[in-house]
Amino acid sequence: MAKNVQRRLTAILAADVVGYSRLMGEDEVGTLAVLRSHREALIDPKIAEHEGRIVKTTGDGMLVEFPSVVEAVQCAVEIQRGLAERNAEVPDDRKMLFRIGINIGDVIIEGDDIYGDGVNVAARLEGLAEPGGICISGKVYEEVRNKLPTAFEDLGEQEVKNIREPVRVYRWTEAAADPMPGMAGAEGALPLPDKPSIAVLPFENMSGDPEQGYFADGIAEDIIMMLSKASGLMVIARNSTFSYKGKATDVRQIGRELGVRYVLEGSTRKSGNRLRVTAQLIDTDIGDHVWADRYDRVIEDIFDLQDDITREVVTALRVQLSDGETAAFRNRGAPDIEAWRLVSQGNEEVSSYNSETILRARELGQRACERDPRYGPAWALVGLTFWYEARIGSEDDRDMNLKRAEECGVKASALDADNPESIGLNSAILSLRQRHEEALQLLRRGLNANPGSADLRAWLANCHHWMGDHLSAIRLHQEAKRLNPLHPMWYYPMSARALDAAGNQEDALDTVREGLARQPNNFPCLLQLASLLGRRSEIAKAAEALASARLLSPDFMLGRVDQWLMTRDDAYTAEFKEGLRIAGLREA
Repeated sequence: MAKNVQRRLTAILAADVVGYSRLMGEDEVGTLAVLRSHREALIDPKIAEHEGRIVKTTGDGMLVEFPSVVEAVQCAVEIQRGLAERNAEVPDDRKMLFRIGINIGDVIIEGDDIYGDGVNVAARLEGLAEPGGICISGKVYEEVRNKLPTAFEDLGEQEVKNIREPVRVYRWTEAAADPMPGMAGAEGALPLPDKPSIAVLPFENMSGDPEQGYFADGIAEDIIMMLSKASGLMVIARNSTFSYKGKATDVRQIGRELGVRYVLEGSTRKSGNRLRVTAQLIDTDIGDHVWADRYDRVIEDIFDLQDDITREVVTALRVQLSDGETAAFRNRGAPDIEAWRLVSQGNEEVSSYNSETILRARELGQRACERDPRYGPAWALVGLTFWYEARIGSEDDRDMNLKRAEECGVKASALDADNPESIGLNSAILSLRQRHEEALQLLRRGLNANPGSADLRAWLANCHHWMGDHLSAIRLHQEAKRLNPLHPMWYYPMSARALDAAGNQEDALDTVREGLARQPNNFPCLLQLASLLGRRSEIAKAAEALASARLLSPDFMLGRVDQWLMTRDDAYTAEFKEGLRIAGLREA
């Protein structure tokens, strides 16, 4: 009896070098050295980072399988972008360019090797790709189209050798991807993405009591969080939409400034135990209502009300939810109303990022934990305040603060493992412990559950920077800023640091100065500015920036820079410290 054939469904990436025979004929030793350098410095680490397995190599080519098609495509894009950077200064006739093809299909397993039509289609797609390009099958496109900010052009059905049926082919188009944040299109408007896009404005408090404003804000925040779980929708983050709070702004202007087609706005009026909420979805292109409704509920039903609004928006925009996303919309516990209000207020405080507001945020978070010990975001808020102090506070208290942050992170995760706040906190703790690979995997799982989260992308960017992959950090910061054009302060110094470490000091300076224009007493931005100016020999200005930074953290000395930077890039750490030394920072 024939032995059973082992099969599995997997994502397959096929790649090879364009013009390899010519390159070898002209310089065999040099070509082998360049190929080895590309693999060791870029290709193999990217494959490992995205959980790929190299099945086999064939001199100038390789076959790789991935458990996730999203990871396969993301890996391919990062490899091609990285190779473009590495080839930038190389003469055209010596550039080493790769073609990549990706398919998803059933494969036959034989030892460590894989066979079958799934593999053959990937190889044929690779042959259709342009030098430096990527081609994917229609099956792959359907899996990634709403999960990655990456553009593909439909090439139609293609006849490929030894494959019976035509294959639908899509070509990666780097030029068609979302532009960098801040690069507006015509008339200063950000271009619209290729899927429905929405900004949820802060709901207007109509109660006449300023304290009830937290209810209005909290409703909008929770709707943003829930909509961000839908991969078929681009949702602008809270920091950007809440910048319009209290301002009379035309929704068409908001659409242009944030680059969205739709705006959700509303109001709340609380009287005793009753709550009236109105909500309206508006098309920013023409200014007309797409949907509107009014809800009269008791206050205890506020979370059901938010879910109802969220479902109405998703339905109105004709967004298709996966089974997992549908379950995420349904399976929510309702926290204590007062705990929810306290956390909303605490998140407002912590976003200012100074020692005084951090302590106020901690107090609010701790009160929320006492009110409702099973409310995960409350524990995440408290933990984040301890993490900040562990990183930039007193050296004597570092271990104690980090331990407290970890305790809060464990509780937050146990109560709500998919909550972006708990994921961001726990990834930051792991990175501060130099366990960056674990942080990376946690953040990727978090983005699978919350594909529209700007902050998780920014945390992932930070993690890449701390691991020394500054180009990926820059790209991810750009994606986060597109989802959050008016982003929180902590984006500025981390984005500037990635640019600085990648060798782009001018853009790093522009970024940090933009941050300081918004918040002049921002310690990370001031420290970054002092180091950059020191290395540019602008010593007086560097010393001035350092003096301002040390007013905010008098105990900060050169000996603490390694811990504060957190990066594995020793060369960059040395450069950063040298800039601060020139600015006048002492060892101890």
